[in-house]
Amino acid sequence: MTVLATNFDDTLVIIPVLNEAETIGTVIYSLQDLGLRQIRVVDNGSCDRTADIAQAAGAEVLSEPIPGYGRACWRGMQNIPEPIHWILFCDGDGSDDLSVLPEFFAQRQDYDFILGNRRARPDSRAAMTPVQNWGNGLATTLIRWGWGHPFQDLGPLRLIHRSRLERLHMQDRGFGWTVEMQAKAAEHHLRTCEIPQGYRPRQGGRSKISGTIKGSVQAGSVILSTLAILYGQHLQRRFAQLPLRQYAVWLSAILLIAGCAMIVPYGDFTQPGRVPPFWRGVSVMGLGFVVSWILPQVSKVWFWMVAIATRGILLAMPPGNDIWRYLWEGRLQNLGFNPFELPPAAPELVALRTTWWPLINHAEISAIYPPITQLGFRGLAAIAPSVLLFKIAFVAADLGVCWLLQRRFGRLKTLVYAWNPLIIYSFAGGAHYDSWFILPLVWAWLCLDTQPRKATLTLAGLGLLGVSIATKWISLPIIAFVGWRFLKKREWIWASIAVLLPGLPMLISALPFCTLTSCPLIPTSSSFVTKGRSAEFLPIGSLLSAPEWHNAILLIPLAIALLFLLWRSTQVGDFTERYLGTLLLLSPVVHAWYFTWLIPFAVASSNWGTRLVSLSAFVYFALPHRESLGAGTWLLTSREWLWLWSPFVLGWLGTLWVQHSLPLFNTRPGISQ
Repeated sequence: MTVLATNFDDTLVIIPVLNEAETIGTVIYSLQDLGLRQIRVVDNGSCDRTADIAQAAGAEVLSEPIPGYGRACWRGMQNIPEPIHWILFCDGDGSDDLSVLPEFFAQRQDYDFILGNRRARPDSRAAMTPVQNWGNGLATTLIRWGWGHPFQDLGPLRLIHRSRLERLHMQDRGFGWTVEMQAKAAEHHLRTCEIPQGYRPRQGGRSKISGTIKGSVQAGSVILSTLAILYGQHLQRRFAQLPLRQYAVWLSAILLIAGCAMIVPYGDFTQPGRVPPFWRGVSVMGLGFVVSWILPQVSKVWFWMVAIATRGILLAMPPGNDIWRYLWEGRLQNLGFNPFELPPAAPELVALRTTWWPLINHAEISAIYPPITQLGFRGLAAIAPSVLLFKIAFVAADLGVCWLLQRRFGRLKTLVYAWNPLIIYSFAGGAHYDSWFILPLVWAWLCLDTQPRKATLTLAGLGLLGVSIATKWISLPIIAFVGWRFLKKREWIWASIAVLLPGLPMLISALPFCTLTSCPLIPTSSSFVTKGRSAEFLPIGSLLSAPEWHNAILLIPLAIALLFLLWRSTQVGDFTERYLGTLLLLSPVVHAWYFTWLIPFAVASSNWGTRLVSLSAFVYFALPHRESLGAGTWLLTSREWLWLWSPFVLGWLGTLWVQHSLPLFNTRPGISQ
C-alpha cells in the first residue's frame, strides 16, 4: 500500500470494537499506512484479546464496559486533545475498504461531514446482507422525507469536523448513533458529501446487528424509533420558528379558560342531557391542554394565572355526588356519631337528615374514607357544611401539588399536571377529595428520592407517606418498597423505621373512631365493596352477566405484580407510578378521577399513557349519562371501553419501550438537592 506523505495529526480515528481480535490489528496497520497516527480503540466488553492486540499495534485503548455502539463512540469522544479538528469513525471488523480515505481527506476543505457510500458500487452492495440493504434504504428514505437530505447509506466509515460533531449534541448510545448523526447533520445544514466505498463481508468475528434475526429486528426498531423521536423534535423546532408559536400560550390559556366556562352549568350528571354539553366543553379544554404540549417555555405569571383561573371558574360548578357524603360524615362527627359505625340511612340518624341528604350516594353503606380524611371532613364541617368551602380545601391541596412539582421539575414540565383538564375538573369542579391524598404522596416521593439522601428528608418523607396512607388506603404497598430498598443496602434500622413510622398517622388518626373491641374502618361485608364494578379494564361485567366472585380475588395478580415491581424498581417515584398504573388495570372499580393519582408522576416520567388518558378518561361519564336517562346498567360498551383504555395502555407501553430501547431519549430528571 502506498504511504501518504502527510501525517494527519489533526485527525483522531475512533474504532468501537467487540471481540474483533482477528481483524483489529490489520485495520490499525492499514490506517497507519495511510498516515493516521492518532487511533483510539474503544473496547466495548470484549472477551478475547482485542484490546491487547490493538495496544500492541500502537493504538490508544479505552474501555467502555456498558454495551452499545453509540456508547463506545461517545466514550471515544471524551478528552480529545486540543489539536484534533477532525474525527474519523470506522469499524474494526475489516469490512470497510480504507483505501478510499485519501478521497475523504481531499474533501475536507469543502465539506464538514464526509461519508462512505457502500451502496453506490454494485460489488459493495452485493456484499451487504439483505437486512442491511433494506434497513439502510428505508432509513435514508425517511431522512430524505423528513429533512430533505438525500443520503444513500448509513455506513460506519465517516469523517466529521470536531466542532460540527459537538454541535450535534449526540444522545443515542446504541444502534441509533449513525442515523442520529445523519439526521442531525441535515437538521444543522452541515456541508455533506458521500463517496463511493468498497465493502466486503466482515473479515472476522460475528456481527452484533445483521448477524442474527434478533439483532436485526432490534437494530431496525431502534433506528426507526430514533428517527421518529428526532423528527418530532425537528417539527417542534420548526414550529418554534413560526410567528404563531408566540401566541400558543395565549391560545392554550384561552381554550382552557373558555372550556371551563362552558362546563360550569353541566356538573349535575343526575339531570338528563348534561353530559353531552359537558363533553363539548371538556373537548375545548383538551385542545388547550394539547396546545400546551408545544410551548417552548411558560412564565411564572402565565403558569399560575391559568392554573388559578381555571380552578376558580369551576368552583361555581355543581359538584359530583361524592361531596354530599363528605358533608354528611363531617357533620355527623361534629354531632357525636361515628360514620364508620352508622351508614347515612341508619334509623338512628333519620332526625338528622338535611335537605341535601337524598343526594348522598350508597346511603346504606357506612364510611369508607380513612381516618385522616374523616378528620378533615370534620374540621371543615365545623366551620360550615359548605360545598364551596370543601372545594376550596381540595383546590388548595391541588395547587400545593402544582407548587411542589414546578419547584422540582420546572414550570414547563409541570403543565402536564397544572393545566390538565382531568385535574382541574376532578378537584375544583367535581369536588373529589383525592388531592388531599396526592399532596402528601408527592411530597413524600420528592423527599424519599432526593439525592444525596438526608436523614431529615427521609424521616419527613416516611411521615408524609403515612399521612397519604391515612388519607387513602392505596399508598400502603409503597411502605414495602421503601423498606425493601433499605434492606437491600443492609440498613436494618432504617428498614425498621420505614415500616413503623408510616403507620403512626393511621394509628393516631384512628383513635377517635375505634375502641378496644371494635375498629370498623372498612365495610368489608358490603356488596359495594366486595362485588362493585365500574369502568374496569378487565371487562368482568361484560364477560359475566352476574359475577358472584369476590373482588378480593384480584389481590392475587396484584400481589404478583407488586413482587415484580419490588424487584425491578429503584426509585420511589418509579415504583409508585408503576404500582398505581397496575392497580388501575386490575381494579374492579375505576372512576375517571382515579387517573389523577398518576398525573404528578408523569411530570417526571413523561408517560404518554397518563398524558393521553387525561383526555380519554372523560369517556367514563357515559355511565352517569345513561343512568340519568333511566338505563340501569353501569357498564361501558365495547367501543367506550376501547376509547377510554386504549390510549392509556398503548401510550404507557410505548413510553416503556422507548425508555428501554432509547434510554438517552428518556428525559426524566433525577431528583437532587
